[in-house]
Amino acid sequence: MTKYFSDIEVGETRSYGSYEVTEAEIVSFGEQYDPQPFHTDPDRAGESMFGELIASGWHTGSITMRLLVDGIIPEYAALGAKGIDELRWVRPVRPGDTLSIRIEVLDKEVETPTRGLVRTRVETLDQHDKVVCSRIDLMMVARKPDDEDGTKHHTD
Repeated sequence: MTKYFSDIEVGETRSYGSYEVTEAEIVSFGEQYDPQPFHTDPDRAGESMFGELIASGWHTGSITMRLLVDGIIPEYAALGAKGIDELRWVRPVRPGDTLSIRIEVLDKEVETPTRGLVRTRVETLDQHDKVVCSRIDLMMVARKPDDEDGTKHHTD
């Protein structure tokens, strides 16, 4: 069942996913998008403050997005996003880490007769349930044609 704006409750929390991060993937992403030595060269990464190869924060964000699209977003009448607030890379992601996500609905507001804005805290967790990345997502969600306020409208 598709969740429309009025079906979403502030405070609801969901978890999803299991994604193992490999060294090859870290290096490939780093070489293409964030070519700093601690993302691209295991030997030089050993000399960094991290002491080993770590994933780019942007790579972690991309994995988070994939987990959202594969697991949670299809359940909603999602219309896209307006942005991300308070993006934080809390701890490094290393080869062999297995990531999952947890989302919590923080608040929501009606924006137009056909859509609302839902703010969610999205946390990316490692296999020890430690937060590696956190952010606030601003997701647009369709309202039902006959929403609880009695307004009749069409979905865009």
